[in-house]
Amino acid sequence: MDTFEEPPFVSLVPTYSKDPQAKMSAQESCLSLIKYFLFVFNLFFFVLGGLIFCFGTWILIDKTSFVSFVGVSFAPLQTWSKVLAVSGVFTMVLALLGCVGALKELRCLLGLYFGMLLLLFATQITLGILISTQRIRLERRVQELVLQTIHNYRTNPDEAAAEESWDYAQFQLRCCGWHSPRDWISARLLRGNESEEHSVPCSCYNSTATNDSSGFDKLFFSQISRVGPRAKLRQTADLCTLPAKAPIYREGCAQSLRKWLHNNLISIVGICLGVGLLELGFMTLSIFLCRNLDHVYNRLARYR
Repeated sequence: MDTFEEPPFVSLVPTYSKDPQAKMSAQESCLSLIKYFLFVFNLFFFVLGGLIFCFGTWILIDKTSFVSFVGVSFAPLQTWSKVLAVSGVFTMVLALLGCVGALKELRCLLGLYFGMLLLLFATQITLGILISTQRIRLERRVQELVLQTIHNYRTNPDEAAAEESWDYAQFQLRCCGWHSPRDWISARLLRGNESEEHSVPCSCYNSTATNDSSGFDKLFFSQISRVGPRAKLRQTADLCTLPAKAPIYREGCAQSLRKWLHNNLISIVGICLGVGLLELGFMTLSIFLCRNLDHVYNRLARYR
């Protein structure tokens, strides 16, 4: 009598490897990828911070050549150079923490890197909220400072930085005064006699209206002469003015500033979002790497 043999059982459900070492190897590869990703990007920002620091130091040490290169000078140049130098040093320190912490797998440096990024991100969010909620008060305060600078124009040597900053703003935004050129009527030094019309600074000169750059040349060379340790000792003889009927910008800087913000709003928002997302990404990767380093290597040691 023939015996019946059952066919071999074939499972249609795929079987997965339960080898713990394979799982640990995959996690270790993922952590290595994150580690070198953090290292490469922080190395890039370290180089970028070094370039910013060198640029700020160049302005601070060799201001004359920088002024000649840019084409216009203003007194707060030294302040901005210090800001650039400090920003470069901060970027280099932050990137160095990320590079060394990721490459050497040091949890203390990764934690410090995460904390500094979190502090920077929180500061940016706070500033954004304050600017958006206090916009009217901020605009009113800026208006008061600008009108005060115009009123005391060239009468107080201690306010040289604010005055030349405003000259630079008028030159770049192609505007004159805060509301209109008539704001310069309040300037005590530029106020003419009853028989004379009032004057405006050369930074209000509209060279495109006449294709004549003589007003810009006066402004440029008068500022070049003040570059150096005696930048604050400015005499009225160096004052560059134009009559109000000359070809000057007729639009106030408040309106020009609103137009500039409106035209560049998408770019500004995009840059802010990009920087914020970049910081969030680096924070996420650093804290993930910091939390999983010991966990993965302890399990690997246990299975070996």
